Amino acid sequence: MKLTKLEHAALIVELSGKKLYIDPGSFTTALTGTAGAVAVVITHEHADHWTPEQLTRIIEMNPDLSIFAPAGVARAIAASNLSDTPVTIVKAGDVIEVEPFTLRFFGATHAVIHESIPVIDNVGVLVNEELYYAGDAFTIPEGVEIGTLAVPAAAPWMKMSEAMDFIFAIKPKRSFPTHEMLLSRAGKDLSNSRYENVTKLGGGEFFPLEPGDSLDL
Repeated sequence: MKLTKLEHAALIVELSGKKLYIDPGSFTTALTGTAGAVAVVITHEHADHWTPEQLTRIIEMNPDLSIFAPAGVARAIAASNLSDTPVTIVKAGDVIEVEPFTLRFFGATHAVIHESIPVIDNVGVLVNEELYYAGDAFTIPEGVEIGTLAVPAAAPWMKMSEAMDFIFAIKPKRSFPTHEMLLSRAGKDLSNSRYENVTKLGGGEFFPLEPGDSLDL
């Protein structure tokens, strides 16, 4: 299984010639080469995790594409120019097979940004019992051994110490940064250093992936 990190929160997972897209949003360069996609997972409705334009770029090349998302995303898609696009609503505990991918979902809500901002739906996804991406939350999948963990680097809803606690609680074999577009180069270097240290403390290895970098899982 091959993981490719794109800008910010977007990921591509490839296996047996098929692709799974996760959170293709507004901070990610316009997608190209999307043929072969069988599914898209959108963790929540914020624009940095999905846009109608990015989703259209995938659908145009893959009209039979499956889309999995929480109810808030389904409502947002229905209110967009993609209102006829079917969305399978997922929640914590759901397990879905989209060959060659098995998707397990965790969590229910986005991390709190501020008391003045409503809390929205958010789901995390575990791909093929290997790659875990929690969206905009620190939901820990209890009782699950995580091979590869996507770790948010910066956001209005988090601080670095929380992400470090997240890594140490899960103790993945591998971790890498995501959600990094709010950071300068110096900020990325700092967060990468901290995340590398705590990943190693848990017995794992940290990979400081940049947009376009890939990792074989």
